Amino acid sequence: MKTNETLGQKQRRFGRMVAALLNKALEMGYEYTFGDAYRDTSLHGDFGQKRGYGAAKSLHKLKLAIDLNLFRDGKYLSSTEDHRPLGEWWESIGGTWGGRFNDGNHYSLEHNGCK
Repeated sequence: MKTNETLGQKQRRFGRMVAALLNKALEMGYEYTFGDAYRDTSLHGDFGQKRGYGAAKSLHKLKLAIDLNLFRDGKYLSSTEDHRPLGEWWESIGGTWGGRFNDGNHYSLEHNGCK
């Protein structure tokens, strides 16, 4: 974990981490589509405000979270356990995996205590 990063620096680091995540997913034999990446605050409310679906302090609003839909052999893998190998790898490079809080397809970078 890096200290004294601005939000912009953290967003750019997250982008590089996501590129590695996508490559790792392919290496592990997964295919994927994207779920939520950025949640537009004009639709979902500012960070800390709940409007629509999702948490008020969703890191998607800060461009620090992505949801991935995993597939293997054309079959959608919907369970948290299906994401475990990739999620644990994500944690090993400094990310936060949603499988620890019942959101298995969520991959984020912690910011000010939010996951």
